[in-house]
Order: sequence, then C-alpha cells, then structure tokens
Amino acid sequence: MKTTISLKAMIEYENLRKVNQPYFDEFNKVFNDVLESGWFVLGQNVEAFEREFADYIKINHCVGLASGLDALTIALKVLDLKEKSEIIVPSNTYIATILSVLLTGNTPVLVEPDIATYNIDPGRIEDAITSKTRAIIVVHLYGKSCDMDPILEICNRHNLYLIEDCAQAHGAEYKGKKTGSFGDIAAFSYYPTKNLGCLGDGGALTTNNFDYARKARMIRNYGSEKKYYNEYQGVNSRLDEIQAAFLRVKLKNLNEIVRYKRNIARVYEDGISGNFIKPTINPDFFDVYHIYNIRHKKRDKLKEYLLDNGVKTEIHYPVPPHMQMAMKDMNSLRFPISEEIHNTTLSLPISSFHTPDDILYVIKILNDFRYDD
Repeated sequence: MKTTISLKAMIEYENLRKVNQPYFDEFNKVFNDVLESGWFVLGQNVEAFEREFADYIKINHCVGLASGLDALTIALKVLDLKEKSEIIVPSNTYIATILSVLLTGNTPVLVEPDIATYNIDPGRIEDAITSKTRAIIVVHLYGKSCDMDPILEICNRHNLYLIEDCAQAHGAEYKGKKTGSFGDIAAFSYYPTKNLGCLGDGGALTTNNFDYARKARMIRNYGSEKKYYNEYQGVNSRLDEIQAAFLRVKLKNLNEIVRYKRNIARVYEDGISGNFIKPTINPDFFDVYHIYNIRHKKRDKLKEYLLDNGVKTEIHYPVPPHMQMAMKDMNSLRFPISEEIHNTTLSLPISSFHTPDDILYVIKILNDFRYDD
C-alpha cells in the first residue's frame, strides 16, 4: 500500500520554525527591546505577561515559572500539605504529573480514565479516596477539559484541594469557562510545542487566591520576597524575561491558533472513516487540540504505514506512567483502560503550519489503510 512520495513532500508532525515564522519580526523586535533594557530576570515583560495571561484565563493571579513540572511541584508546595498526603492523579497522563507528587514527598494514587475522553473518570474517583487523601490533580489531556462539575462536587463533599494540570489545554473551556480557573490552583506549561509555546522552557501557575500567588512568587525565587531575606525553602524557577516577551507576542495570537487547529480537527472528523476511533465531541467542551489522537488496534502497523507514505506521526504516550522504569513501585499495578489507550493511540499532524491539502492527504492515506485481523 506504499505510495511513492519525495522527501520534500513529507508531511511533518511538527516543525517549530514554521510554527513561529509568522512572529519572527515581532520576536526580533521584543528580543532587541529586552537586550537593550539590560533587565533579564523578573522584569516588566514577566509582570505584563502574568497580567495578560490572568486576564485571558479570567482569573486573579498568574505566576510565571521555569517549566510546567515546576508549576505542578510549586502548586503542591504552596498548599503546604501534610507529609505523605495522598494525591489522586489520572493513570493516563504524562509522567510529569506524577513526578510532581513524588518530588513533594506525597503519594500518588492513580485513577483510571474515561475511555471515551482519556481524562480522569469522575465515576471512579471516590473509590480511591481515603483518610489520607488531600487533593485531586486533574489533567486536561490533549486539549480537552475534564468533566468538571462532578469533580468539583467531589472535592467540595470531601474537602479536597483541586489542582488543574493545564499543560496541554491553553484556551480550552468547559461550559464556557476556561481551564485554569476551576481549581484552587492550576499549572501551565509553555513548552515550544504547546498551543501557547515559548522558544524554550516556561510555565506558570494561575489562582484566585492572593496568598497562594504570593507564596508561589516567593518559592520561585529562593523563598524570598525581599532580597536576601528568605521566608520559605524555595527554588530557582523563574520565567525568563525574554521568554515572557515571546509569550506576549504569541498570546495575542492564541485565539487564532486555536481556531485554526479546531478547523483542522473538523476536517479530520468529517473525513476519517469509521475504521478509527476519533476524539469525542460534546458541546459542553471547547477542545483546543494540542494533540489530535486517533486509536486503532494495529497502531504500530498504522504508524509505519503512514510513514512509508510520507506522513509523520507521534505516540502520546507509548508507555503508561505506572509501567515506567522510574516507577518501579507501581510496575506490578494494572490499569487496563490506561494500558489500552497507550497501546492504541496515535497522534496525527495538527499544527498551525499544516495546510488543508496536507490534512486531506493524511486522511486519504489513513482511509486506505488495510490490515489483517
């Protein structure tokens, strides 16, 4: 089933030069502005971006940090939980979510996802709650919000903190409200491949709680609010001034980036045959498609077939967290729904540089796929 195609015509999964090329002129300008200012750490661009992103999310506070993992870790530090508290996390997530729990001396308790949405299944959460449970971390995976109403109700009933992992969900909404504004505190990543990505590492926390924001600002800066006076045992996790300047440029264009990716997703939805499991669509959920994933029982053969025909894809993620070597204490556990997702998921090209013709070609090749049962 291989089609002859030149390397020049290869449809890339991602190309960060092409993604950022529309902003090169503005990037050059703000880079020179920062360079000329001589102020490179926690300056006016970080402050401005924090205000602008908080306004975008419609929340009171944003705290710029060095990465998404730092954002999750500092979120847990801010809550000042009792040592070895149990934190409920989805079994289907990127490992950073679970690492943040371990790095703060807490205990992750994994809960299976909904097979239709890939996000944590609210119906399974309460079975995992014990007297040691202190918080739930929800992950808005692939750019789809979790089902927030029942999760909020559970948190209220059991007096649990709610942390949102929004690393893949910039601009996603649930019933008209943006992710990052539901929980006690939320964590964002600005890794370059995100819908809102900088040109290096970056992250942030969002919260409506003034005290949480103040404490996070101190923790990110060695635990200090006043130079040389340290109130907390902090870390060095500050969003770079130059990255904040780049992010301010991208933030102005985020709605257009999301609109474009949603249009691509609509083309996929209309064109991909019923031989593949496609993302679910629900009017309560405004999906931003950081990732457009399909599922197929012959995923590995499908990936190879697409590459042979000039289409690059990715797998998010090939190994579930509980089966990673780094998680040896969890290796004996079984989470069959998560394992099923990880064994069958495949991410298709869906970037802001992909053209309609690119997507139509991917669909054509995909629908021609034949396999033996």
